Amino acid sequence: MTKENLTKNDLTKDNLIDLYRVMLKIRLFEEKIVDLYPEQEMKCPVHLCIGQEAIAAGVSAHLNKDDYIFSNHRGHGHAIAKGANMSLLMAEFYGKETGCSGGKGGSMHIIETERGIMGTSAIVGGGIPMGVGAALASSIKKDGKVTVIYNGDGASEEGVFYESLNFASLKKLPVVFVCENNGYATNSPQIARHSSCEIARLGPALGAASACIDGNDVLAVYDTAKEAIERARNGGGPTLIEASTYRWKGHVGPGEDHLIGSRPEDELVEWKELCPIVAFDKKLTTDGAATEAELIELGSVLAEEIAEAVRFAKDSEYPDVDKLLTNIYYESKE
Repeated sequence: MTKENLTKNDLTKDNLIDLYRVMLKIRLFEEKIVDLYPEQEMKCPVHLCIGQEAIAAGVSAHLNKDDYIFSNHRGHGHAIAKGANMSLLMAEFYGKETGCSGGKGGSMHIIETERGIMGTSAIVGGGIPMGVGAALASSIKKDGKVTVIYNGDGASEEGVFYESLNFASLKKLPVVFVCENNGYATNSPQIARHSSCEIARLGPALGAASACIDGNDVLAVYDTAKEAIERARNGGGPTLIEASTYRWKGHVGPGEDHLIGSRPEDELVEWKELCPIVAFDKKLTTDGAATEAELIELGSVLAEEIAEAVRFAKDSEYPDVDKLLTNIYYESKE
């Protein structure tokens, strides 16, 4: 494996395998939901990120355990990449008391503050101002933490996106905005919504650094995120990263929405051929970082971890009715 085959950050073999492990863990977790959802035991809607795994993996590789992430309704992959406990996630989807939100949140409201996963919001753009608030707190406290905010291309049309990016730039807050541009807001294509399809250009307009990258190339994500997170941690202010990608499944649920005419099938087929995991698998084996047998074995290990998460979720109890009104609001002790 020669230097020119690595990223400009000269990743080690272990680093490369770790990136692949995170991507594959997200993919297998989401595919397990696809398999199980028809059983109708999960009562919450699910928004899957199959096809977008490289972004969360490349970004979280640079985050410390106590750094913050704020995510959205399509947040399973972000949480897993940040180290979320898959058993607690799965239990939440089944509405069980052992779930990360006590069985009350479902897949759109996941949290694990011990890992810096500060919560996901079902409101489009809802996590953006909360993430900027966390970054403001870090700036005031000088605690050295960085906040990453994930949002989709649809959220970039919300007024709060502009307000938050402007404020973060004005105050030079330690925050990175990661726009996962998968080309669709629900079923509306970006070309029908934006006069210009270059969201990253909004960064310089508001005084923030920006980059537009191939979100299916985990090494491109890794390099760009490294610079952005270092900039934020060192007082250089925010960065807006636009990562071009594509979700394979429908806006919500385990199906593919080209079947109902929401997207052209040939577009989906084209993007599936650009699968970020298949591309990285090929790179690892071609460059000698791993053998195909090693990657298959890794997949087997991850599949068993996910199977254990499912067993945990199904064996867990539902919350008692007397828990209905707990943790609904904060009660001050003063």
